Amino acid sequence: MKIYFAGSIRGGRENVKIYSGIISHLREYGLVLTEHVADKKLFDAGEEKLSDREIHDSDMGWLIQSNVMVAEVSLPSLGVGYEIRAAIELGKKILCLYRPQKDKSLSAMISGCAEITLGMYDQMNEAYEMIDEFFSDINYQPGNTPWL
Repeated sequence: MKIYFAGSIRGGRENVKIYSGIISHLREYGLVLTEHVADKKLFDAGEEKLSDREIHDSDMGWLIQSNVMVAEVSLPSLGVGYEIRAAIELGKKILCLYRPQKDKSLSAMISGCAEITLGMYDQMNEAYEMIDEFFSDINYQPGNTPWL
């Protein structure tokens, strides 16, 4: 199973710790192609050394290779929205995780999209349960790789 994880990078890095927890849990289901999203030192590690074209093309390559997409959408991000729309166009199964916040609302373009499975959580264990349910709903069990 190849998993594309999406989370805000240039839109803000406040949720890096959350991304790290989600990615760790996703590893139980397969290879996370975009683990760098949870790297606290992403910009120090070379992201800024890549051109915007190189970033776009490599991310789209990973998205095309992936079997599913999981996105953390609590922090608004134009890039994550772009990736979600591309995943829809590619026919990927998509889980968007959203942590409600008093001063922020989830975009209707995400919550109103029939092609997206939306999971709202307050605690990380709730996000993990939603991930488990998502993979169960697509009939995926670790070690069972019918789509590779």
